[in-house]
Amino acid sequence: SVVQFRVIASISHLSSTLCCSITATSAVQPFSPFWFTVEPQDTLAIRGNSAFLNCSAHSDAATPAHIEWKKDGTFMSLVSDERRKILPDGTLFFSHVVHSKHNKPDEGTYQCVATIENLGSISSRTARLSVAGMPRFANQPLPATARLGDSQVMACEVNSDLVAFIRWEKDRQPLELSTRLIQLPSGALVISNASETDAGTYRCLVENVGSSKLSDEAELQTVPETGEERKLEFLVQPVSVTKTTDASVLLPCVATGYPAPRISWMFGDKLLEERYVLGGGSLQISNLTEADAGLYTCVADNSNTTIEAQAQLTVQVSPQFVKRPANIYAHESMDIIFECDVSGSPAPTVKWVKNGDAVIPSDYFKIIEDHNLQILGLVKSDEGFYQCLAENDAGNIQSSAQLIILDPALPSFPPPSLTPNTTDHVTPGSRGVGSPAGPTSSAPRDVVASLVSTRFIKLTWRQPAEPHGDELTYSIFYSQEGTSRERVVNTSRPGEMQVTIQNLMPDTKYRFRVVAHNSNGQGESSAALKVATQAEVQVPGPAPNLQGVSNTPTSVSLSWDKPLTGNGEILSYKLYYTDKSVGKEQDIDVDGQSYSMAGLKKNTEYSFRVVANNRHGPGVSTEDVVVRTLSDVPSAPPQNLTIEVHNSKSIMLRWQPPPLSGQNGKITGYKIRYRKGSRRSESETTEGTQLYKLMDGLEHGTEYSFRVSAMTVNGTGPATEWMTAETFESDLDESRVPDQPSSLHVRPLVNSIVVSWTPPENQDIMVRGYAIGYGIGSPHAQTIKVDYKQRYFTIENLDPSSHYVITLKAFNNVGEGIPVYESAVTRAQSVPDPLPMMPPVGVQASVLSHDTIKVTWADNSLPKSQKVTDNRYYTVRWKTNIPANTKVKMVNTTNLSYTVPDLKPNTLYEFSVMVTKGRRVSTWSMTAQGTTFETTPSSAPKDVTVVSKENKPRTIIVNWQPPSEANGKITGYIIYYSTDVNAVVHDWVIEPVVGNRLTHQIQELTLDTTYYFKIQARNSKGMGPMSEPVQFRTPKICTLTLIFSCRGIKDGENHILVIVIIISVGAFTIIVVVVGAFLCTRRTTSHQKKKRAASKSSNGSHKYKGNSKDLKPPDLWIHHERLELKPMDKSPDPNPVMTETPIPRTSQDITPADSGLESNPHLQQRRNSYRGHESEDSMSTLAGRRGMRPKMMMPFDAQPPQQSVRNTPSSEPAPPATASSQASCPSEILADPEGSYHGSTTTEEEPSYSSNLPPLRSAHPHAHAHPLKSFAVPAIPASSHPSYESPALPSTPLLAQTGPPTHPHVVKTASIGTLGRTRTPMVVTVPNAPDVPETSKMLEDVDSSYEPDELTEEMAHLEGLMKDLNAITTAP
Repeated sequence: SVVQFRVIASISHLSSTLCCSITATSAVQPFSPFWFTVEPQDTLAIRGNSAFLNCSAHSDAATPAHIEWKKDGTFMSLVSDERRKILPDGTLFFSHVVHSKHNKPDEGTYQCVATIENLGSISSRTARLSVAGMPRFANQPLPATARLGDSQVMACEVNSDLVAFIRWEKDRQPLELSTRLIQLPSGALVISNASETDAGTYRCLVENVGSSKLSDEAELQTVPETGEERKLEFLVQPVSVTKTTDASVLLPCVATGYPAPRISWMFGDKLLEERYVLGGGSLQISNLTEADAGLYTCVADNSNTTIEAQAQLTVQVSPQFVKRPANIYAHESMDIIFECDVSGSPAPTVKWVKNGDAVIPSDYFKIIEDHNLQILGLVKSDEGFYQCLAENDAGNIQSSAQLIILDPALPSFPPPSLTPNTTDHVTPGSRGVGSPAGPTSSAPRDVVASLVSTRFIKLTWRQPAEPHGDELTYSIFYSQEGTSRERVVNTSRPGEMQVTIQNLMPDTKYRFRVVAHNSNGQGESSAALKVATQAEVQVPGPAPNLQGVSNTPTSVSLSWDKPLTGNGEILSYKLYYTDKSVGKEQDIDVDGQSYSMAGLKKNTEYSFRVVANNRHGPGVSTEDVVVRTLSDVPSAPPQNLTIEVHNSKSIMLRWQPPPLSGQNGKITGYKIRYRKGSRRSESETTEGTQLYKLMDGLEHGTEYSFRVSAMTVNGTGPATEWMTAETFESDLDESRVPDQPSSLHVRPLVNSIVVSWTPPENQDIMVRGYAIGYGIGSPHAQTIKVDYKQRYFTIENLDPSSHYVITLKAFNNVGEGIPVYESAVTRAQSVPDPLPMMPPVGVQASVLSHDTIKVTWADNSLPKSQKVTDNRYYTVRWKTNIPANTKVKMVNTTNLSYTVPDLKPNTLYEFSVMVTKGRRVSTWSMTAQGTTFETTPSSAPKDVTVVSKENKPRTIIVNWQPPSEANGKITGYIIYYSTDVNAVVHDWVIEPVVGNRLTHQIQELTLDTTYYFKIQARNSKGMGPMSEPVQFRTPKICTLTLIFSCRGIKDGENHILVIVIIISVGAFTIIVVVVGAFLCTRRTTSHQKKKRAASKSSNGSHKYKGNSKDLKPPDLWIHHERLELKPMDKSPDPNPVMTETPIPRTSQDITPADSGLESNPHLQQRRNSYRGHESEDSMSTLAGRRGMRPKMMMPFDAQPPQQSVRNTPSSEPAPPATASSQASCPSEILADPEGSYHGSTTTEEEPSYSSNLPPLRSAHPHAHAHPLKSFAVPAIPASSHPSYESPALPSTPLLAQTGPPTHPHVVKTASIGTLGRTRTPMVVTVPNAPDVPETSKMLEDVDSSYEPDELTEEMAHLEGLMKDLNAITTAP
């Protein structure tokens, strides 16, 4: 068979590649696929729980790979280990992890090694197994106060490896984190923009690490901001941090002060976008890249002060292969290079492994260019798998390649030439298996070393005696004496008979032989030639007499002599020094023979050595000299000072030494200073090894302060902060044993039981500690004693599913107290949970409408097509960011997107996704946010109330609250009001109000009239629904009693006379009605018929027509002066729900208003427009501010309510009768008490609304007059006073006179509506009033009160009238 293969060879002084095509009679061994499908990952294990380190290898070999494990570089022996074993797939399984303070058998670095028999081995990447320690709080939450709108930090600091297991509780309920409530990398909780809902008790807890641990509870109180300026300062500052790529980092920055500060971040000199800044000002960066590394500056500014804090972010990049090592075919004696190029930050270090064992650099195995492996002079044993392992602080990777040494039975191909372009095709030689094509060459002759140096040898020879060819090439094989590994070098061109072999070792013996090649193959070898290279003596020797002495605690002086064998001029010296506490060697160039090195650590050992340099390079190093720097006073105080009150006369102090870096020498003792109150302090000292001191002889019930400082031979260092404790007022009783502990609780786990208890109820008996006994079935198997301050303990190394009895006793120096018993059954061994899945990534929230958001994501565990073909499903979780609404909703889907319906408009939602596949569940993904669009309000304004304004009965105040479902920012409100609750919408009067107001005044309403109010809200999307109508009746100012008070009769005086007058008036009214009816039936003249027809005609154009059968008899006017009876026309409209309009009794009464309008066009225009100037109290009337008002009132329809109406009664009493109110009484009394009048005001804060006001429906007079109408004072004619108008007479701004009357009894009124929309004026028939010649007297009567004599005279007139009526009725 013909096999073509590629050989990569390398020459020591020239890297050249040769491709050879060889015809062979036997097949070449193929490369064997062999790699890891799963490699172990760094794992954090829980003590007592199970743990896994996964490993699996793939190969095409007939026998599967055998998996072994190394721990800390040494193979593990697991044959008799019942706790640790290798599963069939190669995974290393720990049934329960063992870890204690002095025994840590499972923690370390692990590596998986896969081996195939007769082929080789490969090693996996290394993985670190860490065991979570017992939770210890270095810092716990403390009570704090947060000002509303400010930020606060609740501290919580535990072991660094347990920060990921911290969570917070508020009022003992899990606390949901948000952009406002964030947890810092230290575990602390930041509360920004504090509100009253943040007040409560907080605590942090560490869980899921075996035994959970709770911190102390701390109360957070919220107080309002006082407005006083507070200094701007940082609560938390950013610290420098190192992260890896694709990770996330949180740089904390929280500031407080008043005015409230604004936090911004700078990256270098570039301002970062606010979208990276979380609540409180911390900076969150996700998916880190190398470009994110740099200096970050947090800037807090509150317009008064600016403060800054900086932190360096270092981003490490785990090693990545730029070029992986490739499989290589080669022959023996060849030189090869495995190339391995890696990148990463910091720069990775590269190690090489052969068949699972580290490659140690030597003469034949060399690391070149820091990462490539060169093998010189291959031998058969070099065959196998070679792995390139790259590692830095961010991680480690490995890649393998196979080396196959070709069988010697295959023909020896011609050696690679020194010219890289040479290619030879050969056939088998005489020693080959196939038939030789011809004779090969004999051995070359006279091989000699013509030039010998320290690093190279030049060889020459003569042509073989029997070359059997013309163009011969030669291969020179050489090896170091004492080794079997032989290397080969080839001549550069045919016929050349010399070669220079370089890169040899000085003063070393080598063996050389030469072989010739002709066209038939490789010939015979020459005899071996032994040559030794010369010794290398040109560099300097070691510098003698190196000495070092420490002059100060931070410096060392060094000196040395000139080397005895300098081999020329000494150009410089290189001084190497090493901090023995660190182990890293550094160097510095020195020109002379002495040097003083400063800046060293105090009381620290350093090693020094010196190397001399001449023009040939560095010489031989001196031996190391070790020098310790001088000691100094400690630079740090003792650590962890604690104070414990023993009794009324003694206090125990305990502490730890200062940190090593701050001791600066051997600690010879500690000085304790103490004082009582604010008195002068005293001191005591202890030995250097004593870390406690019992201070006795103290006074009872007294407060003492203590602090401790460390001492060296150089002096005393800094002291700790003062700590205070108070001795007991009286000593505890230790004459008897303690009582029984008040409670005992147990919580069983698989291999442990957590025991917690409370102390005895009698606190007056001394307790020195507690004894815990436990065992299976009996509590006396084992006993543990703990300190008296301890309240819980974890009993470990127990058997699963076992019944344990536990006892607890308190003890003191007298003995043990009464025990309390409890039992518990440990849990069964649980099946290890499956490995979690990777959470979805790239979660995005796309807002589709006001109630719909589409959530999309990607799943990295799916193939690139992102098609779900298995049984996995995704859970989408969403919630609002409203603190009061913490409800979370979830839904499952099998797609990579989900459209979330039924959301609230204009609301910010947070979404996250997790994936579930069988029993494997991922964590929640990173959150995505989306705010739904706005839509029109879906609810009406609420809590609508109407009240009258004090001392202004015709002005009301409307109050309301925003809609519950505003669905966006409210931009305005519209108030609708009408006297008819059933009127169509466009017939209601409207009042626009801006959106930031919740109250409005409406003035110029009609007294004693029922109004209905509705309110509608508006946002940027449109109008919302109207509120339910609210009913309100304006106050009734003048009652019957006030009528008489207008006449001069005061309350409380002559009440009997009032009763007589009322009875007389009632009787008189009845008689008048009877006489009027009688006379009306008798009168049948043509004049009366014409008048009746004219009355019908005048009312025919009315919008609401009455029937002739509903006509009422005419009313009678009773003139108080002349006591005349005259008929009065009444409206033919019989509608009982219409209100009566008080109208002047003569057409002359209307003339002044009309003529006034004609003479003042500007005033007329204002009466016909909704536009007007804005008053100081944001109120204006619909007709504008008038100086003159018509003397008639035109009410609107007042239909009885057809729907539920909330009635808002007026709670304000009628104000006292003033001159104006008395003047208004005569007209007001004409109104039907059930009638409804319209008076209106409109605010002009938004004048643009005026074009959208709906028109109001015109009103019609009521068919029935008030029974007391006959006693009303008639209106004053205007004939004698053409320019007079009394502003006290009732008027309505809703009706504006638009022109002079065309008929003495017809008045045209302007329609109420939009400026561009008019309605046909309504014709109103005004009935005639009796002629009143004594106008001036009537005016006096209206504006003055009667004296008692005048009242008597009036009563006399009434008596005369009664006599006349009796005479008429008794006449035949």
